[in-house]
Amino acid sequence: MLREKFTTAMKDAMRAKDKRRLGTIRLIMAAIKDRDISVRTESDSKVGDPEIIDILSKMVKQRNDSSKIYEEAGRIELAQQENDEIEIINEFLPRQLDGDEIEGAVKSAIDETSASGLKDIGKIMACLKGEYAGQMDFSKASAVAKELLS
Repeated sequence: MLREKFTTAMKDAMRAKDKRRLGTIRLIMAAIKDRDISVRTESDSKVGDPEIIDILSKMVKQRNDSSKIYEEAGRIELAQQENDEIEIINEFLPRQLDGDEIEGAVKSAIDETSASGLKDIGKIMACLKGEYAGQMDFSKASAVAKELLS
């Protein structure tokens, strides 16, 4: 379970006195705890691994966006800090699919949903999100789907 991995990684970072890693893992755990609290109002449960993967994916996306903004502003040291955090977060995410694998997944989703045109993009994306959550960049997948269907 991912929660145990975070606890172990946090302890290891403390022992190694790795401040960047420790801070990033604490941010991850805080985001998960925040989601736990918001879910607790609805029921007495905690979020599971799929939701945690979703949280981590969003954190990576936020840091990618921040890194680009920092680079454009000439703040290379801050961009590097964001990139370091991305590397740490990616250690806990499933392996990301590359371009060819995304194209193959989109083709199989098109076959599976019997998609015939651009109006079926929503069906394809729903199929991909169900099967490949946290494993691909869905904006790239959407672009591939549009290209294949047009």
